[in-house]
Amino acid sequence: MKTVALLLASGKGQRTRQDIPKQFINVYDKPIVIYTLENFQKHPEVDAIYVVCLDGWHDILRAYCRQYNITKLKEIVPGGATVQESTRNGVFAMKDYCSDEDIVIIHDGIRPMVDPEVLSDVIATCRQFGNGVTSMPYNEQIFKKLDEYTTREYIVRDTLRRVQTPQAYTFGKLLWAYEKAFAEDIGVKGSSYANTMMVDLGETLHFASGSDRNIKITTVDDIELFKALLAAKKSDWLK
Repeated sequence: MKTVALLLASGKGQRTRQDIPKQFINVYDKPIVIYTLENFQKHPEVDAIYVVCLDGWHDILRAYCRQYNITKLKEIVPGGATVQESTRNGVFAMKDYCSDEDIVIIHDGIRPMVDPEVLSDVIATCRQFGNGVTSMPYNEQIFKKLDEYTTREYIVRDTLRRVQTPQAYTFGKLLWAYEKAFAEDIGVKGSSYANTMMVDLGETLHFASGSDRNIKITTVDDIELFKALLAAKKSDWLK
């Protein structure tokens, strides 16, 4: 049984308002996407990496992977118009490489701080249940809007979980899901993702452990937070 990473790096990064896509922005002289790739390169349970990449950047990414010794890179796949199209492209590109029982880890290329323990747990959860989605408790209060300025109703936060990537699925289930979803227009529009699509298709998802360090780079402020996390060192007295 193989474990294969599918990294999504096909976004244009318009919210960072920079001249290049955010996944290729250098932080301490290294592109953000390479930080992400290194986490999978170093993990002993990951056998291969597929990257869905923005058109026009494939050769640049391939050069960076050679420079930073990302030897597990198997293929760079063209992106689609949406996240779901990009994910589908990546899944379909694996048909000749993956068997139904293999595990595919879907991860955002702009989440460069994923811990090895998080990867290990999402893989273990998928091995046990057939899927695993990284999640954490929701620690803020959530209120429903009565209108733009008032509220009378809240959601009990103990009933909520925050879900991120990485997410892991068996390849057979993932391939079935994307073929069915796009054929029948289920869970592929708007901000849909693999996890929401699976629920729309009637699947039960299983929670794996998450981490607050696993930030998603969306804005310039997130880049500054990423730089701070890279420089931070846990105090010795903390358990």
